[in-house]
Amino acid sequence: MEQEMEKRNVVRIEENEEKWVHDASVDYKGRVPLRASTGVWKASLFVLTIELSERVSYFGIATNLISYLTKVMHEDLQTAAKSVNYWSGTTTLMPLVGGFVADAYTGRFYMILFSSFVYLMGLSLLTMSQFIPSLKPCNNGVCHRPRKVHEVVFFLALYCISFGTGGYKPCLESFGADQFDDDHLEERKKKMSFFNWWNFAMCFALLLGATVVVYVQDFVSWGVATLIVTILMTLTVIAFCMGKRFYRYRRTEGNPLTPILQVLIAAMRKRNLSCRSNPALLHEVPESERSQGRLLSHTNRLRFLDKAAIIEEKRIEQKYNPWRLATVTRVEETKLVLNIIPIWLTSLTVGVTVGQGQTLFVKQAAATNLKISHSFKIPPASMASVTAVGTLIAVPIYDRITVPIMRKFTGNERGISILRRISIGMALSVIVMVVAALVEGKRLRMATHEVLTVGETRHETMSVVWLIPQYLILGVGDSFSLVGLQEYFYSQVPDSMRSLGMALYLSVLGVGFFLSSFLIIIVDRVTGKTGNSWIGKDINSSRLDRFYWMLAVINALVLCVFLLVIKRYTYKAVQRRAIETDCCKSDGVEMVA
Repeated sequence: MEQEMEKRNVVRIEENEEKWVHDASVDYKGRVPLRASTGVWKASLFVLTIELSERVSYFGIATNLISYLTKVMHEDLQTAAKSVNYWSGTTTLMPLVGGFVADAYTGRFYMILFSSFVYLMGLSLLTMSQFIPSLKPCNNGVCHRPRKVHEVVFFLALYCISFGTGGYKPCLESFGADQFDDDHLEERKKKMSFFNWWNFAMCFALLLGATVVVYVQDFVSWGVATLIVTILMTLTVIAFCMGKRFYRYRRTEGNPLTPILQVLIAAMRKRNLSCRSNPALLHEVPESERSQGRLLSHTNRLRFLDKAAIIEEKRIEQKYNPWRLATVTRVEETKLVLNIIPIWLTSLTVGVTVGQGQTLFVKQAAATNLKISHSFKIPPASMASVTAVGTLIAVPIYDRITVPIMRKFTGNERGISILRRISIGMALSVIVMVVAALVEGKRLRMATHEVLTVGETRHETMSVVWLIPQYLILGVGDSFSLVGLQEYFYSQVPDSMRSLGMALYLSVLGVGFFLSSFLIIIVDRVTGKTGNSWIGKDINSSRLDRFYWMLAVINALVLCVFLLVIKRYTYKAVQRRAIETDCCKSDGVEMVA
């Protein structure tokens, strides 16, 4: 009789878990969300929609920005490349601010709304700078130097977009991922696919931005192109607001950096205590008393920090002081943050490689024969669409074919671990730079080779088709490195820092862009002393092939360091609820305690 009652209670609990979402999220009225009517794909599709339009706008501007700076602003190649890298770097570092504010104070939903206003303001200014006569670059349409007022408004609009992206990028993806319950097996599997399809949507946006938007910019007008993306952005912001009732929201927990500081100080205060005690004796808040969030299991890494959770006998009766005594979960969250640092540092070369696709690869394409037929010519920036095609092909194959096959062989619900996926992408980065160096070397030899046609001498021009392999490999590499980094920085940070985690992922790209500019400056100063700079004022007087070879060597060396780092890496270990019995073996990102 007692066993039957116990079985009924278990069934009742399981039915309750299936009906309601108990992952500390709430619905738009602040209640426990109903699983059937909130979250998962029906909610995340609204988020994907606004991400799609934002990325179309961003890529439409970013992929062709270097052409605008050289053709309209009349900047030389080196100055234009640095301007693009500075803007791209700022755009991908601003999310550190936006992610922190969202996690600590506003929440992700309201940060997205605020960022939408700022982003639309930037797009509106950009549109006005092309249509209002007093703000246009020139009166007569032809000039050797644009007006100062146009430069001011143009760059103000660009950095408004950068500021808006600072709230968008860390919050949109993490808000979309929040729609899936980590404690529910089926939803957890869907979340793994979410990151793949998120990157698929980004690459589809890149394809549209680098073809349709860029084509309008080059062959219709820059003003019409910005007007189109402004209208598209406005419509998707309205659609995002309409999905409010379907979303699952996370309450803010205050400054996410304060608990980390408390653990470090508590460990320093108790540095003389022994940390060899039984982990079961370390301080932890019982699951029944925990207001929100998940408990983490104790790990043996960074054992010094365990001292922060040791209960001192002489203070056992005193009031709990977080600056003197931390929970095991807080200690493990601090360990997570510290373990991210070497991964972040060794991932920066990914950003450097991506930066070449937006700058030097574009100028490389502009120096080739872009004609497909007598009547059609490809805009140089549209070659970025090949990168998008590479990712669009690779992501579905990986998600639908590779992962299921690898699950059977490894028993890992992800197929392969996150960090191994990133390492594959980094290896492809080495291959990208090698291919780019070989192609550029051939282009330079052809550019200096004179041919005789119809009684006149001209220089031979390489077809743009030769650049397809480097763009294609870059896209396939992004499907491993960028998607892996997105999932890593979302899942391996404390739950209260997920917006900041996505900002850390973007900072990999941002710092990578700045490093790319720094390398250009250093290389120019060193090689310029010999009178044969690798990066000159125009591409034919430069030696980009040597610059690419240098990047290939740097990427290979950093990849070796990355492999050493991940060899000893320990993943986040979350305590599961006792009722969850059907669980795949994990690589540790959501380990069963």
